[in-house]
Amino acid sequence: MSFFRRKPKTTAPAAAAPAAVAVVESGSVVTGDYAVDASHSRLGFSARHAMVTTVRGDFTDFDGTAHVDAETPANSSVRLTIRTASINTASADRDGHLRSGDFFDSENHPEITFASTDVERDGTDWTITGDLTIKGITRPVTIPFEENGTAVDPFGNTRVGFEGATTINRKDWDLTWNAALETGGVLVSEKIKLEFDVSAIKSA
Repeated sequence: MSFFRRKPKTTAPAAAAPAAVAVVESGSVVTGDYAVDASHSRLGFSARHAMVTTVRGDFTDFDGTAHVDAETPANSSVRLTIRTASINTASADRDGHLRSGDFFDSENHPEITFASTDVERDGTDWTITGDLTIKGITRPVTIPFEENGTAVDPFGNTRVGFEGATTINRKDWDLTWNAALETGGVLVSEKIKLEFDVSAIKSA
């Protein structure tokens, strides 16, 4: 505020003008159509293994689009497509098992899709509800996101960043394979945490 006080005070409407312009400008920057920049985004997951540790992985082949309406969030929408064969957990044997019929069955179900059905906003917090389809089974999920802001990169692209996470039960999508442990419990947890670090580029 000290910057605006360098000039003598005039009337109240003149002092209020900069703030009003800033609000409109901020909304106009975020609002628009976007394509997910896969090279600067991560779609990850984590699961408990053998009841004692956490295995983390991600998908390396995906694309998505979004329409963001900062003023009327309900008009926003998101679509995402993930290729299941691109799963990566830093273990070739484990990745092969995850692509098999025991889990994603990549040969018969090559894609995971997400399509939003409702979008809400509270400041920089967004809540996206949509249909998640895995192995031909579609169920609703709700994902809270935090808007990290916007920036213009050195190539002139306007970018927006979001981070979000949610937990699902894999059995709801027929990902039921497991193995019992001699000490009790199971090899792979039913609860899976999904993690989203998204950078999206605004369409020209």
